[in-house]
Amino acid sequence: MQQMIEFDRANRPGRVQLFFGSLRAQAALCLLFGVAIPVLIYFRGDVGFIARNASAVNSTLVAAVATLSGVVAVRKFGIFPGTITASYIFPAFAACYSVAVSVVLLAREPYSGALLTLTFLTATAVRFAISALERRDDAGRYYLVPGGDIDRLLPDVGLVSTTLHTPMLPADADAVIVADLHHDHTAEWERVFAIAALHGLGVYHYKQVWEAQTGKVHIEHLSENSFGSLLPSNSYAKVKRLIDILFSLAVIPILIVPLAVAALVIRFDSPGPIFFRQDRIGYRGKAFSVLKFRTMRVAAPATEGVDRLHAAITQDDDVRITKVGRFLRKTRIDELPQVFNILRGEMSWIGPRPEAQPLSEWYESEIPFYLYRHIVRPGITGWAQVNQGHVAGISEVHDKLRFDFYYIKNFSMWLDLVILFKTAVVVVRGSGAK
Repeated sequence: MQQMIEFDRANRPGRVQLFFGSLRAQAALCLLFGVAIPVLIYFRGDVGFIARNASAVNSTLVAAVATLSGVVAVRKFGIFPGTITASYIFPAFAACYSVAVSVVLLAREPYSGALLTLTFLTATAVRFAISALERRDDAGRYYLVPGGDIDRLLPDVGLVSTTLHTPMLPADADAVIVADLHHDHTAEWERVFAIAALHGLGVYHYKQVWEAQTGKVHIEHLSENSFGSLLPSNSYAKVKRLIDILFSLAVIPILIVPLAVAALVIRFDSPGPIFFRQDRIGYRGKAFSVLKFRTMRVAAPATEGVDRLHAAITQDDDVRITKVGRFLRKTRIDELPQVFNILRGEMSWIGPRPEAQPLSEWYESEIPFYLYRHIVRPGITGWAQVNQGHVAGISEVHDKLRFDFYYIKNFSMWLDLVILFKTAVVVVRGSGAK
């Protein structure tokens, strides 16, 4: 038994990597080198002046809170698949500082813009430096236990791993053991799982690893084992709805001119209405009329079931798309009128895309628990859109649903922020649109 718990010291991560990977260490370093020292340098070490000056005190406190929030936010973003932690440092810190400064402005308290700019730059730079030094996860540290459906993990994920052929712990202090925990393993393997957990090693069901690597969930069936509680966080859903309303009211005055220009261009580009309306299935399975700018030529409506199904899917290089429509789709401007769907409570800024009624009816006939997708409000952008992009055929919709169910399972503010940042990148690059 002793042999089973002796780890190879050569495989241990360095102490430096462990230190910089600690959230407490990251927070302390960012506060010290990103806030405290820059503040002292800015005021030439005059601590007494800092204590007496309200602007200095407020700016220092705001910088400290914003920096701590930024450190935590970056850590939270890093848990989602396909996220590179370093790519979220700047937007996370920028968002946290913006919110903190907004609070100070609303409170009408004195502050120093120059000092906050300095601490923002230094704190962000320190976090980038930490990112270069902190420990990276090693894909080779996954150890697979034979049995059950464990082999299903490899084809989809392409995971670099080692298979354990005997019930012994690997000589690796950072081993991550992956098994089909629903399989009836032998008593020896059950003992290994228990010992691994006692010594702080990760023991995961293969589906958890699959989800973490792909950003999707298996959708063979719906159960509490796959989704936890079948109801997403109601508290966050209420906060999110409030944010949707406030943000929509704030951007409508800004969008009036772009919306008017787009409407005029569409009117002169091709015959037909300016707006495109389509019945889609939304929150809690209720049908609603989605509002978009028209990007296609007007055609006779399809009446047959198969024709309606294919007509509801925009194909690659779809001949129906107008020249102006292609630009509107690439920049996502065609989606902006949906701000009114958001105000009516039919949609959110972020969530699974609402499906056309023919598609939704087809999904329901193929997947018994498809209706669960409507447990959250549909969105203008979503997890499937930033990871998969445009879906051009029936064969791709299964993968899209896996992304949608991953979003529902991990419904949270942090995932919404990740989607928000990824959406900005997608819009700038013009990718994922057809």
